[in-house]
Order: sequence, then C-alpha cells, then structure tokens
Amino acid sequence: MTTPGARNRPWEGQPQPHPILATAVIPWTEQYEFAEGIFRREVRAIAEGLTRHIYIFGTAGEGHAVTDSQFGQIASAFWKVSGECGVRPMAGVISLSLGTVIERIARARDLGFREFQISLPAWGALTDRELDRFFAETCGRFPDCFFLHYNVARVKRMLTAADYRRLEQAHPNLVAVKATGVDAPQAREFLTTVPRLKFYFTEPGYVAGRKVGPCGLLISMCSMHHGLAHQFVDGDDTLREEFAAEFREIGQMLKEKISQGRLHMDGAYDQMIFRVNHPWFPTRLLPPYEGASEEDFRLFRENLPARWKLENPS
Repeated sequence: MTTPGARNRPWEGQPQPHPILATAVIPWTEQYEFAEGIFRREVRAIAEGLTRHIYIFGTAGEGHAVTDSQFGQIASAFWKVSGECGVRPMAGVISLSLGTVIERIARARDLGFREFQISLPAWGALTDRELDRFFAETCGRFPDCFFLHYNVARVKRMLTAADYRRLEQAHPNLVAVKATGVDAPQAREFLTTVPRLKFYFTEPGYVAGRKVGPCGLLISMCSMHHGLAHQFVDGDDTLREEFAAEFREIGQMLKEKISQGRLHMDGAYDQMIFRVNHPWFPTRLLPPYEGASEEDFRLFRENLPARWKLENPS
C-alpha cells in the first residue's frame, strides 16, 4: 500500500543531475482573494514547459504573508493540480512562530505533502542552541518528510557550510538547501564541504557552482522563457557566462528604470518575470506590500532584450 505523498519524493532514488527548482507565485484578484483558476494554469505552464520540481510559499510566493486559512486553501489547490500534472510538490513554511511552522507542516502533511521548504524565524538571529532546536522541531519531529532549508539574509543568520555539515549529520532528512546571492567561493565551499546535500543556486551562483560539480538551478530570471532556461542549464560554461552578463544588465534596468528602491519584495519581480510570456497573470502582492503596477510591467517588458519575448505569448 502506498502512503500519502509517497509518489512525490524527488530525493529518493536517483535524482536528475541538474534539476530546475521553480516557484509558483500566488495570483490574487482585485479583492485580494486567491485566484485558483489562474494558479492552476500557472502550475500547468511551469510543469509542461520548465520543470516538475515546483514549490509554493517561498518569499516570492508570499509564504510570509498568507493567513492560516489562505495557507490551507492554496496548499490544497497545489496538491491537487500537482497530482494532475505529475509535479513533485514542495510546501514552503515561513513564520516568526515555531509553533505555527510545526502546525503548517502537519497540516500540509495531512494533505499528502512530504517535501517542505523551511526558513528560520526572522525576528532575531538564532543562536546555535536555538538553531539546533529549530531543526529538531522540524526535521526531527517529522522523520518521514524531506526538508530543504532556505538560506536567506532576511532571517538575519545565514548558515555556513560548517553549519550544514553539523545539521545534516544530525538530520538525514535535511536533504537540500536553497541559497541566493552566492558567489564562486561560497558555491565551492558548499558543494565540497557538504556533498550529500543538494544545493540550489540562482543563476549567478549556478554559473559558478556548475564549474565545481552537480547543483540545481533555483530559477529566477530564466523563468521568463522556458526554452532559453533549458539552454542555460544544458549549455556549457561559456554560454552560461553570456547569459549571466545579460541577467546583470536586466537587473540593472529593473533597479534604475523601474524599482528605484520602491519594489523591495521578491514577489514583485517574480510575478513580472512569469508574466513576460504569460500576459494573463496578475501582478499584485498582499497588503501592505507593493507589487508591480501595470506601468511597471510595461516598462519591464518593453526594455527586455527581444529574445526573451515570445511573438505569441501563451
């Protein structure tokens, strides 16, 4: 007999050499209600054209902003559509309260999820003892689940390779790390110090990491165009360096022409990135955070290099 969620364990058996991990950002109506139909369409588009390794409720997916009822509603919708499209679904859990983290893991586990993305509480930087307690109450409490840790500066404590070496020895079900803002020395240290863990880097870190060894792509800019994303992953180091230079130019354009310090939440950018070739997707964040306006998106798409824009967006 198959236990709930057993079909959705990407770290069991032989994993793909360099899988892409993607977020499904949350669409909201003008009344800030969950737009389930649009969400299901988004998940299908990612699964069919990009990757079947998809998660919800990272920072771009507003895991920090949803209520408990929204968490349950969206997680349930994600679990159902994932089964329809063969997605390996991961639920992110972000909260200042460890109790809430535990409750949300348990709630998603009851739906069938066995893969979770966890972030440290962000109110204050955890001490070593507090860090150990956090992982004991997540990885240790749910030994039949698999965990990816999101190493993000917003939580005020960035974990090192040495931290991960100690934690992965204590918790065999800590299997992966999602890391942004990683430079070449950091990528090398992570991949050589903790080879058992699967590391997912955004595009700049991925360029560096692939020169060291197998790693995964935490896809960001490449989400604009699924075909080019696969070229980025499947190409050689020289091709990836060319892509990286273009991404730096796009990032500079976003900073100087659009954001100007006004858009500071990850979701504002990830929504625009997905919408480039999926014009039906809205760009709204839950209040009080400010998402991209229609004018912001128009300027963004207008200033992109032509090859990132499909002639007939789907």
